[in-house]
Amino acid sequence: MSDRAMSEEAMLASLRDMRLPSEAAGGMIADLAVTFGVAGLLAVLIAAGLRLLSQRRVSAPVASLKTRIAECAELPAPERRVALLYLLRAQDPIRYAELRGEIYHPGGGVDLATLEGEVKRFV
Repeated sequence: MSDRAMSEEAMLASLRDMRLPSEAAGGMIADLAVTFGVAGLLAVLIAAGLRLLSQRRVSAPVASLKTRIAECAELPAPERRVALLYLLRAQDPIRYAELRGEIYHPGGGVDLATLEGEVKRFV
């Protein structure tokens, strides 16, 4: 470089003579890596968006266990048994699994009083 300032015409002329390489560094491998990276990032963003959209939304507050047991008391015996079994499964899956074998026995399966006692343990 010289100590003198370049004229504007000289500077513009020197910029016109610059030649950039026709291919970027890395060539086709770099282009493929960038393409796969962008596609992977886009796939992760789409999957996260779909997961957010597919989650259940609870619009009304869930009734307390006491309220749900009281609602079960108003049902006829077969429906009460099923409702209490659902409550027991939600509260104690292990005990539900133990009682599940008795559900299909002849004669009605699990006694309602026993089932209500099992569910009321959690109140």
